[in-house]
Amino acid sequence: MEEKKGEVVLFRTWASPICTRVEIALKLKGISYEYVEEDLTNKSELFLSLNPVHKKVPVLVHNGKSIAESLVILEYIEECWNTTPKLLPEDPYQRAKLRFWANYYDQKSPFFNGEILGYLGIVIGSHACNYQAFDDAIGVVLISEKNPEFLSWINALKNCPLMRETLPPHDKLVAKLSARLKST
Repeated sequence: MEEKKGEVVLFRTWASPICTRVEIALKLKGISYEYVEEDLTNKSELFLSLNPVHKKVPVLVHNGKSIAESLVILEYIEECWNTTPKLLPEDPYQRAKLRFWANYYDQKSPFFNGEILGYLGIVIGSHACNYQAFDDAIGVVLISEKNPEFLSWINALKNCPLMRETLPPHDKLVAKLSARLKST
């Protein structure tokens, strides 16, 4: 499935849903990559040289060139490995609509129904599929039965083999979130 396009390295942190979306896309496309866990409390010089502007994960390095920002990385993956399965539809209008909703979600976190796995599913699912860990960490139900369509979609995403394989372990994420809450 993988079209050989050179060396690929993903700098990420295991608990970041923003990073998870990139990892899911790489796996969906069948792209081999090296995983580099970046300690955000003690960022490496290499990492800082790869993303000197935002200094945030994820960063994808392809053939020695770095790409930052998860949505930009997803589009880069689609353009560079233009094989099936596709992350974005062929139709420019449909691609524009998905980009709009992905940007809207990143900025405003809306609740709506949509496709199962593709660009939008990866962007939203990498966050929302961890809702039970957030519920457990803060003791508040974030996604309730009042949004049955959204909850149904999220549960379908969680049951996707790539999501199950790539999302952070529930107990480990709850512990990390709880610790972060206690330190603030």
